[in-house]
Amino acid sequence: MSGRYGPQFGPDITFLGVDRCTLGEPQTYAGADVVILGAPFDGGTSHRPGTRFGPQAIRMTDYLPQDGSRPSLALRTDALQDLRVLDAGDVEMPPGHIEKSLAALEAAVTEVVAAGAIPVVLGGDHSIAFPDAKGCANVLGHGRVSMIHFDAHADTGDIEFGTLWGHGQPMRRLIESGALRGDRFLQVGLRGYWPGPQTLDWMAAQRMRSYEMTEIVHRGLAECLTEAFTIATDECEGVFLSVDIDVCDPGHAPGTGTPEPGGLTARELLDSVRRICLELPVVGMDVVEVSPPYDHADITASLANRVVLEALSAIARKRRDARDGTRWDPALPLLADRRPVEDHRGVSPEHR
Repeated sequence: MSGRYGPQFGPDITFLGVDRCTLGEPQTYAGADVVILGAPFDGGTSHRPGTRFGPQAIRMTDYLPQDGSRPSLALRTDALQDLRVLDAGDVEMPPGHIEKSLAALEAAVTEVVAAGAIPVVLGGDHSIAFPDAKGCANVLGHGRVSMIHFDAHADTGDIEFGTLWGHGQPMRRLIESGALRGDRFLQVGLRGYWPGPQTLDWMAAQRMRSYEMTEIVHRGLAECLTEAFTIATDECEGVFLSVDIDVCDPGHAPGTGTPEPGGLTARELLDSVRRICLELPVVGMDVVEVSPPYDHADITASLANRVVLEALSAIARKRRDARDGTRWDPALPLLADRRPVEDHRGVSPEHR
């Protein structure tokens, strides 16, 4: 890998002020728990572009200081302090060169995973899911990583606009490559008017499990997730989490390229991400399809920023509970009593 490329678009800022690291210089991220990567690419977009500016918006959109600290009110952990979280900057992804760009991202993700860290990739359009998940599987084993995929769209198209590569095709490419198994591929939030019968038949043949919004409304999101977790952890040691922000209703995430009415709420997405990272062995994640030119009042960028924070906070809490033999209780009121917090939350008194 080359050195730190830094910002491809805009100022060289890190995710909420965490320290920098440089790919190609392993000593700069030795011992890291999480490495943030920017993937400023929208060359796979089929409709409204602009996601090349997503990484910058996700990194900086917040009303709090860029000070590398974010205590979670609910989880009683400060992920940016309790984990070693570093930001490697943007991977160089030249506009107009999709195969070169995706290959560079795959190499970067593979390097991060090989170093023992969790890659968190800020997109970019959803074409980046192919190198993101494949990069994890390159190290952990093809067929050994499952996928939980939040999206309005299945992204299992074959040839679109005369090419195999685009933001509507990465999940098919992942399964065809052998990096991920079709029968360990869980999709949440699908809806709308695509894909057609031929693509759905292909998905069924791969034994993919897709939870369309109608099913989620009928059965309940919690029940669907519980079922998905059982499948995701069967014969797989790790889970890759891919969050397309358009899984949420456009009222909650207007700044995206292919908005589809009738999706999850922001609260449902954040709760789901928290639960996944508390309960499952997440080995990598990406957050994609944030298009700032179409956003309003930073609604979408703020949600994507919080998706990342919710995931990191839950990973930090999961590790603390495993270390200390504690268990987070979501039903406990914030100020239930003044006993030592270790008694019920497993958090030191200074976090009360």
